[in-house]
Amino acid sequence: MNYKMYDEMMEQPDSIRKTFEKELSKMDEISKIVENVDKIYLIGCGSSISTCYSVREALRMTTTLNVEAFTGYEFYYNKKLDKNENSIAIFTSQSGETADTLASLNRANEYEIPTVVISNEEDSSMIGQAKYPVLTRCGRETAILGTKTYMTQLACLYQILFKASDYKLKDELLNQLHNLPSLIEKILKDTENDNKKLAKEFKDETIFYCLGSGPNFGLAFKFAMTMVMEGAIKHACPLFSSEFRHGLIERVEKDVPVIFLDSNYESDELTKKAIVFSNKVEAKTIVYNLENYAKINKLLSPFILAIPLEWFIYYLSHFNNEDPGSTRHIGKVRY
Repeated sequence: MNYKMYDEMMEQPDSIRKTFEKELSKMDEISKIVENVDKIYLIGCGSSISTCYSVREALRMTTTLNVEAFTGYEFYYNKKLDKNENSIAIFTSQSGETADTLASLNRANEYEIPTVVISNEEDSSMIGQAKYPVLTRCGRETAILGTKTYMTQLACLYQILFKASDYKLKDELLNQLHNLPSLIEKILKDTENDNKKLAKEFKDETIFYCLGSGPNFGLAFKFAMTMVMEGAIKHACPLFSSEFRHGLIERVEKDVPVIFLDSNYESDELTKKAIVFSNKVEAKTIVYNLENYAKINKLLSPFILAIPLEWFIYYLSHFNNEDPGSTRHIGKVRY
């Protein structure tokens, strides 16, 4: 048993290395532009919007940068723009052809807003139409839920935006960011068996709730929206940990699966309270805690916790006779 997703997971460390090797000078150029704008728009869909959510929350926690994140068509239809505004728009797309995001790119170009595209396809429409294209060096990715393109997109966003920020520990963070490939290699080896066992235990569940705070919300969103629903073909719902007591608290009960991402952010006080409640009512809780995997700047948590979650989904799909990289409707149904 070896699905394409397996190979692409293994290629994540080298994809980050190659992207920094080839694209770093271009990203530094973009960082200088970001330093002088009043507002930063981040736009993506699916796995790509999850990277925008994670870096947005990391920046809001530690910097004064003014950052907004939009899904493609929400930006296209619902964001009021001004030709005289001092902003920059950064678009993320694995394929560079995502219709929602491409429409928003065209709109930003019409308003003469500087546009950045982070994509994995050199000949794509979005790379061609961006004023500042950044090409992730992943090679071809076929598994729909996104592994190596997720990691490289997220790494590029962190590099560009934290380089331009006033975060006091940005030099330390960026140094750790560049050292992630070796750490990811180790975590890939260390976390497979435990998550294979968890996946087997949870294989018959039909819905998963996933909660995270700060940058981990973006990963919770990715896990639920693109990993569980697209990969394992099961129902899932992502939430900010702080929203647990507004709705979900009425649905969490005995044997309901709930997955928590905990990195000891200040706001994870609420994550821990939700864990206590869930355990009290005998829900089936899984807790992924950053400190069990790496001693690293907490803002980089999504890079680390993504790995055990990938293994969990890989085997959850397998035990349900699903290929975690295939699709039923995505890419086939247009509207």
